[in-house]
Amino acid sequence: MKVFTVVGNRPQFIKAAPLSAALREAGFDEVVLHTGQHWYHVMSQVFFDQLGLAEPRYRLDLHTADVEQMQPEIAARIAGEEPDIVLVYGDTNSTLAGARAAADASIPVAHVEAGLRSGDLTMPEEHNRIEVDRLAWLLFCPDDRSRRMLQEEGVLGRIYVVGDVMADASRLFGPVARAAFPIPHAPASYVVVTIHRQANVEQPRLGRIVDGLNRIDEMVVFPVHPRTRARMREERFALGEHVRVIEPLSYLELASLASQARVIVTDSGGLQKEAYWYGVPCVTVRPSTEWVDTVAVGANVLVDDDPAALAEAVASVAMPASRPVLYGDGHASERIAQVLAATIPSR
Repeated sequence: MKVFTVVGNRPQFIKAAPLSAALREAGFDEVVLHTGQHWYHVMSQVFFDQLGLAEPRYRLDLHTADVEQMQPEIAARIAGEEPDIVLVYGDTNSTLAGARAAADASIPVAHVEAGLRSGDLTMPEEHNRIEVDRLAWLLFCPDDRSRRMLQEEGVLGRIYVVGDVMADASRLFGPVARAAFPIPHAPASYVVVTIHRQANVEQPRLGRIVDGLNRIDEMVVFPVHPRTRARMREERFALGEHVRVIEPLSYLELASLASQARVIVTDSGGLQKEAYWYGVPCVTVRPSTEWVDTVAVGANVLVDDDPAALAEAVASVAMPASRPVLYGDGHASERIAQVLAATIPSR
């Protein structure tokens, strides 16, 4: 049985690592296509080097997030491979391009992280999630909330609650990261910041976020995304002396740094969940989140782009005394492989 996997950005490489291992263990022939949506070495190749991912059979190297450019290139490789199913992750433009290409070729689509909704239709990712879920034949949900959302929307595919593959990655790679990349600061003595979403690198949001970071009264470690760095340079924003700006980190380096921080400030969906699994409180610079359970239990605070609220939340946020299990037990990959094996007919 042949699975054609489409990946293109940092979170998808992380999610693919444990699932690719589970697919190999179950005897699948997996063909990996890397769209090139992320092409910087530290945001792309390093994942294959550090996480043991099989080298992609196809590297499009398109250096774009444009769906219309990616889709025909993906379609051509799907046609050449004739897979039993096309596997896509999350909510990026690579996800949408892969799902559309498969659907046009009448190849079933499996969507990992199906059913997630922030409720914010100003986000391109929200539109991607909705469309991909409507195209998918197999929908792998991280939790019951996602399952209910898909049922309410009336999707036609088969829905499975399997847990979150990111929990698998955190379980497998967190200890490896801390052993391989010791941090240069005392644990819980600093705040980690990651900012990369398109809306947050535009004005006036970026300026307001920088203002908020400058109001934090403790050391901040800020691995700056290339897009964010470029916009900060264009706008000539200055960060305070307490903010240590560093180059983007590999997944394992960031996992080590973030898992030992006092607080994480981010606009990343994945890092919000990882913060919870690490036991590190999170402040999210977005007006909404797909991971509403982390907010409901008090482990995550939404501050949008309000500078005063950002600084206040960093000073006061704390993990709840009791943390319920959220988004699975770290074995979603095995469950997905089992469903695929039971569902896809042998040729």
